[in-house]
Amino acid sequence: MSNKKKVKGRQSAFSADEIKLALQKLGYQKIKVEPILLDFKIKPPFEAILMFINLSAFMLKEKMTYDKILEMLADEESNPVLKETLKNIQNELKKGREGEEVFKQYEHVFGKFPAYMLGLATKSGNMAEVYDATAKFMERDMEYRKSLKQAIMSPAFTVFAMLLAVFYYLISIFPTTAKMFIRFGLDVPPMTKGTLIFSDFMAVHWWWILLIIFIPPIFVFMYWRSDVGQVARDKMLINLPIIGPLLHKSSIEIFFRVFSAIYSGAENNIETLRASAEACRNKYMEKGVKEIAIPMMLKEGAALVPALQASGVFNRTTLNRLRSGAETGNVVSSAEQIAKFYEQETTYKMQSLIMSIQSLIGAFIGIVITALTVVSSEVAMISPKTPGM
Repeated sequence: MSNKKKVKGRQSAFSADEIKLALQKLGYQKIKVEPILLDFKIKPPFEAILMFINLSAFMLKEKMTYDKILEMLADEESNPVLKETLKNIQNELKKGREGEEVFKQYEHVFGKFPAYMLGLATKSGNMAEVYDATAKFMERDMEYRKSLKQAIMSPAFTVFAMLLAVFYYLISIFPTTAKMFIRFGLDVPPMTKGTLIFSDFMAVHWWWILLIIFIPPIFVFMYWRSDVGQVARDKMLINLPIIGPLLHKSSIEIFFRVFSAIYSGAENNIETLRASAEACRNKYMEKGVKEIAIPMMLKEGAALVPALQASGVFNRTTLNRLRSGAETGNVVSSAEQIAKFYEQETTYKMQSLIMSIQSLIGAFIGIVITALTVVSSEVAMISPKTPGM
């Protein structure tokens, strides 16, 4: 009818006829279906996925049906990829497909582990609890990555950029001024003379100096991208002085947070351990659990705590607390306590460590700038000899 408003939308299908037929069954008459030529589907932002999980947990606690939750959140979602994904999940669950199978199809949207947890929640006796645990895992994982960047990546980049700036100053800017006095036959102070010798050396050999600076990091980066390199990298990280134990405890926290969340919903301990190891964000720990602990439990019938101890990737405090829980039959409770304890400890200590590192970087920059200022000021004090002297 002429007074009806036009309705526009997007729908995935194998053909245009399939969409036309479906819309005609819904009562639409004038239908125009056009293909989308450029359809770039970018993964939704982390915040949008986290908001979906938090809102789902809240509404599940309010006793709303999961079908209604997906419908409401899909209608309110502004991100087109996540909106379409939620609608597809709702339709596939209505058809009776298993939740784990459905969410596994959308790992590229939610991420591998969140998709696994959300699929597991569909057959769990307490979906709200699993959704809460998933949201908490994502928040802690984000904090872990942020802390790692602030404690290691950002300071390393700052120092590297500072060294490049000093290199450029010594090889280009400083000699231009200092050698002007030499051309006029003036004597230069010892510090300036030594700096010029060093500058001339770098000017001649700058190419292999740059190779020494850039080639090793490139090879290290390429090695770290391999499976073996990732294990070696993560082992090195947790063995670093001061920051290493904090990174190790953060991974242990994530491991047991996931363990406690899916222990009751998973089919067996092996599935729980495998999922927890993959989620802890440390390939060295993951390898220890998968290649030592799990085979011991399968082949030798070892109990949980002895198997984890044999893996060699958990500290004594964790194993003692888990052993106490196993003796009293409260493994899940012990896992939750370990996760909460290390969350409190690592959050406080990591912030203190980051502030200390930032102070050290500030002091280093101050020392370098002071040294350059002293050398530059010495050049400014050069003066020609008085006639007759």
